[in-house]
Amino acid sequence: MRWLVRLAVALAINALALWIANGLFGGVRIEGWEAYLVGAAALGFANAVLKPLLTILTLPLVLLSLGLFLLVINIAMVAFAEWVAPNFTIDGFWTYVGTVVVVWLVNWAGHTFVDRAVRR
Repeated sequence: MRWLVRLAVALAINALALWIANGLFGGVRIEGWEAYLVGAAALGFANAVLKPLLTILTLPLVLLSLGLFLLVINIAMVAFAEWVAPNFTIDGFWTYVGTVVVVWLVNWAGHTFVDRAVRR
């Protein structure tokens, strides 16, 4: 049962991150709550399953670029979520980069807040 709560929190944090990115960047268009939920679920799946696999497969590139290639992998995860979710589009490379940064920051802050709240 505890895993279900963690899954719901992760889904809510990803949806919040997408909502913030939608508000910050004109090139991000997400319309409707279904798009947020499907996009957040796809992003969670991509980060949990696809990202580790891609990181291992491209490890030489990650090492040669001193980790900068991880940005490309993160952009691919957001592009996967965009591809899967309805009414979700992102236009432009820098908009992808900004969205990745927002998703990372919101996930970091959200999980830090939840972890501290649980410890109390």
